[in-house]
Amino acid sequence: MNPILRLDKVCKRFGGVIAADDVTFSVMPGEIHGLIGPNGAGKSTLMNLISGIYIPDSGSIFLDEKDISNVPSHMRARMGIGRTFQTPRFLQRSSIRDNLLLGTDLANQMGYLKSYFGKKGSNFEEELDRLMKYLDFTFDWEEDINGLAYGQRKQLEIVRSMLTHPKIMLVDEPAAGLNNKEIDDVMALLNFAAKQFGIGVLLIEHSMDMIMNICEDIVVICFGKVIAMGGPSKISCDEAVIEAYLGRDLDASNS
Repeated sequence: MNPILRLDKVCKRFGGVIAADDVTFSVMPGEIHGLIGPNGAGKSTLMNLISGIYIPDSGSIFLDEKDISNVPSHMRARMGIGRTFQTPRFLQRSSIRDNLLLGTDLANQMGYLKSYFGKKGSNFEEELDRLMKYLDFTFDWEEDINGLAYGQRKQLEIVRSMLTHPKIMLVDEPAAGLNNKEIDDVMALLNFAAKQFGIGVLLIEHSMDMIMNICEDIVVICFGKVIAMGGPSKISCDEAVIEAYLGRDLDASNS
């Protein structure tokens, strides 16, 4: 099986700052893949490179083994890249229905992409009802999106991304600002996307409990460079990872 997403020696500089330094890793279909590192490590830059907000200075990015390194961001979305953000992004002064319908509108444009519900196009209410079973709240369709609590908007952003029928979702800090019950619901929703429909998930998250419980593989970056890759058990005891997070001088500690 080929990876759904592959980065090959991707580099990006902003002046003298190296945000991505020869980054190589891949995400398989149906896999939840963690992307972690200290603040300022370059995680969001990689998300922006994958989604097309930035173009790499060198190296290549592949979606389903097609080189998308220079493809515009709106075309990448149509090709099957879904994304959520640290702070939810919705149409302001618009209803919940209108904001969620944006997801099905994008899905309906992708005529070449089979819906993971087995038909071309989308049945909005049927799909939404299926996804909302994993979230513990209801809403009035016509309510303004800003009337929802922050945690609810974060969860609905994941739902909207899934309504686009993506091949891969880039999910940025979904646990931030959520309570424990909401985090459990998000984890169930992401597992549903990956295991039931084969969607690859690239997950940035500072909650190590969430990363260790949901991810099959993890890539760790620091100052734009990959310092470790592997499963949760390997990453949790990796000396380079411990040093990057704790700032510990390994030579001094071992002397």
